[in-house]
Amino acid sequence: MVGMARSDRPQHLFSSLSSETLAVVAGRPERTPDSPLNVPITPASTYVAGGSLEYGRYGNPTWEAFEDVMGALEGGRAVMYASGLAAAAATLSLVPEGGAVVVPRHAYNGTVGLMQDAARRGRLEVREVDVSRPNALVDAAEGAAMVWIESPTNPALEVVDIAETAAAARTRGALVVVDNTFATPLVQQPLALGADVVVHSATKLLAGHSDALAGVAVVADDPTYELLEAYRRLHGATPGALEAYLATRGLRTLAVRFERAQDNARRLAEHLERHEDVAVVRYPGFGTVLTFEPKGGATAAHRVTTASELVVCATSLGGVETSWERRRRWAGEPVTVPDALIRVSVGIEGFTDLWTDVAQALTRG
Repeated sequence: MVGMARSDRPQHLFSSLSSETLAVVAGRPERTPDSPLNVPITPASTYVAGGSLEYGRYGNPTWEAFEDVMGALEGGRAVMYASGLAAAAATLSLVPEGGAVVVPRHAYNGTVGLMQDAARRGRLEVREVDVSRPNALVDAAEGAAMVWIESPTNPALEVVDIAETAAAARTRGALVVVDNTFATPLVQQPLALGADVVVHSATKLLAGHSDALAGVAVVADDPTYELLEAYRRLHGATPGALEAYLATRGLRTLAVRFERAQDNARRLAEHLERHEDVAVVRYPGFGTVLTFEPKGGATAAHRVTTASELVVCATSLGGVETSWERRRRWAGEPVTVPDALIRVSVGIEGFTDLWTDVAQALTRG
């Protein structure tokens, strides 16, 4: 069955394992002689009738392996999609016609753009709030159908108290969604903190190698799971088998990649704070993403991001390689994001090499 673990190990074992171990052992095939350790890539559009799959848009064993791991890591049932934005679109389909969605003004611009597009068509109402203001999400939740949380936000790196916000939003009748892309389930598990749905761009840290587009939504209750799985069937937001395989393989090393990249991010933030050419540094104290603003404004930021030799100037994040960009180069980025803000996705390179390149880019910038 889609979303259910196929391991031959008893399920009570999984409840006692750490997230680091679950990322390695969940979603494996049964241990029979000569069976593969990994669920193989199944490039099938059609299945022989009479089983639970029937057709390629309804399910795929390679997707299911990824869903098993993510369900175990987030403590719910997972539905995989073709991209993070597809997972967001499926989750927004839970909002009734004309319902209001509360979202941080600095949430990922693809998510906010999706909401704004739906608002222009009269599908829903969008309430963008400044989450740096205490209780902003909760205050705006009165009468809302959904409260969408990013913590940390992208790219402002604002942190929200998920448990407190979720409890208050649910008393107001709102569905609570948390985009957990930046933190990953290694840092926080929003379902356990009171969220109804957790979404990820699996393209980022989960897959982790800048080679696969994928998304996932994880829920704690079966009715919501059925709605999200039906959305995938009806709208065709299905991941490819190769992408699902790559994302699952990436999950196996999530813990070691995250630990190394997070250590690099902490050290990089400390070094940037001491650099004479840097005006502002933002790092929430965890995770692999930080931002900074060089002195000299947007022009200096552009020069810095194009002067690097090791760090890649690119828009995505969460890969093993360090990348950066000036976020306001994108027209959809909010004007409240500083014009010179550089978002850095820190990778797993040797720190001395990384800092040497960043320092020379700052000097040349």
